[in-house]
Amino acid sequence: MAKEKETETDSDAERADSNGTKEGRELRTHRQINHELCGELVELKNGYAKVKLATTHEMAADEKGLVHGGFVFSAADFAAMAAVNHPNVVLVSSECRFLSPVKVGDIVMLEAKELYKETRKRKIHVVGYFEEIKVFEGDFMTVVLERHVLDLKLLKEEE
Repeated sequence: MAKEKETETDSDAERADSNGTKEGRELRTHRQINHELCGELVELKNGYAKVKLATTHEMAADEKGLVHGGFVFSAADFAAMAAVNHPNVVLVSSECRFLSPVKVGDIVMLEAKELYKETRKRKIHVVGYFEEIKVFEGDFMTVVLERHVLDLKLLKEEE
């Protein structure tokens, strides 16, 4: 497994962006994502992203206020994509664990760290916390494509 190291240029570090990220790096992927449902990007560095998910009543799965795990997963996926931060990154697989329930009103912080990059493949580890409680942990495998996934000619399986 050959590792490649991506270097951050001075212009990347100094560039101001519209997301209010602390490193000043510009988000280059998932720019039209719904931040109310998928979380807000609060920090972005080379190979790292932090997303804040403020849970709402619309995310409740039941009358007790249990948040549907899909919203936590979506925020974790967004954090993973932001950590790669390439316009043509796509998720190809994930393995995740929901470690503790999340309820309406909880603020979940998800940190994504790129573990390795091999040519176009990336593996990102994401951990989510509510206060000091770990509520989510997962590994996301992504691929960086040459073109947008919807611009590719995908082979259809013959019937």
